[in-house]
Formats: sequence, structure tokens, C-alpha cells
Amino acid sequence: MDELQIGNMSIAVTKKNIKNMYIRVLPPDGKVQITVPHSAGDDAIRMFAVSRISWIKKQRASFEAQARQTKRQYVTGESYYVWGRRYRLDVQYSNVRNEVSLTGGHLILQVRPESTPEQRERVLNDWYREQLKSKLPEVVQKCEQVVGVHAYEWKVKNMRTKWGTCNIDRKRIWINLQLAKKTPECLAYVVTHELVHLLERNHNEQFQKYMDTFFPEWRVVKETLNQQMLDYMSE
Repeated sequence: MDELQIGNMSIAVTKKNIKNMYIRVLPPDGKVQITVPHSAGDDAIRMFAVSRISWIKKQRASFEAQARQTKRQYVTGESYYVWGRRYRLDVQYSNVRNEVSLTGGHLILQVRPESTPEQRERVLNDWYREQLKSKLPEVVQKCEQVVGVHAYEWKVKNMRTKWGTCNIDRKRIWINLQLAKKTPECLAYVVTHELVHLLERNHNEQFQKYMDTFFPEWRVVKETLNQQMLDYMSE
């Protein structure tokens, strides 16, 4: 079973070497994914999904209520966020070099006159990546000291559906580039969340106990992160 149909709701099903069933509703469009053990039968999967229908609808309603940025053209007047603060984009054209800077309430994007929206997006994303990489070591150091574990490698990449992800066996953690747009405590929450996965693989009761110990305000920050502006991200 690769897909489960319940009424007009399609649910993607993935089988893994795990003990329990898990369900996720993915932003921004509310796609539903179920991860189940290899031994799980179709009837058991369906019963599990049906039991979570109310929760799924609640999550989808939450996504629909969130503000979401429109598709970007990277032109003067658009609004962008840096560490939770809103800036007005000011595009300036130059044949010297591409450059991004903050001046007052303005995000200055200096690019070549013939640049396309895609090229301007790459320049800005490269700058966001540097912003995140410059802040990440300090946050990682503090969080690793609190959690008491160490990841071998940290990487930054643009992800559509996850704020962070962890390769537990290799102790390699990826952080979403979009976190450079969110408030700083959101980055600390995601870093702590991924580090806790090195102690507990699953999002179970033990995982939540670890989070309560290492990041007591995690539920509040998680809610804050989910309420902040969602970027337009194409497929």
C-alpha cells in the first residue's frame, strides 16, 4: 500500500523498520503522510488513519489560517524577513558585483541589470545561508552543552516541509535555510529538537520528556514558529 484513500483524502504510506505508526500533516498544503512498520497490515493502517481524522483536519485548518507569502519576483517593494523582522526589499542594479545588506528597515539587493527573478533569488538565498551559518555555531554549542550530545556535522539546505532533519546513524543534521527568516528562538528550538533525536529516534513520550528538560518552553516556541509567515516555495 503506497497510498490510502479515506473519503476525498489521500494519504501517502511509507513502510520503515520501526515499531510504531506515525502520522504527519505537511505544510504548506496539508499533505498527509503515515509511516508504519513493515509488518503493518492494510486494515491496521486504515484504522490508525481513521482514528486521527479529527487531528488531521485540525492541522490542515491551522495551515489554511496562516498567512502565506505570494510568489516572489524579487523586485523593489516586496517584504522579506530576517530573524523575524520585516524588511522592505530595495533592488539596486550594478555591474560591479552581487551584494546584499541591511540598512534601517530596508533589505538592499544589489544585482546586475539583466538579472532574472531566479538569479536574484539565488543571490538572496546565498545571503540567507551565510546569515544562518554565522549564527548556527553559537546556537549549536549552547544546545549541545544543554542536551549533552554532539552532532558530527551540521548542514544548511532549503527544505519545503521540514525545519530540520537528522541522520541519526551518522550524527549529521540539516537545518532549513528558511530559519534565517524566523525569530532566533525558533532556530534554538529546531537545533535542540534535532539533537534530542540523537537520544530518542521517535516522537514519543520519552522524546517529549527530553524536550521538557532541555528546552522547557519548546511548545510555545513551536507554536510561534508555526504561526509565523510561511514563504511561497515552488515545487
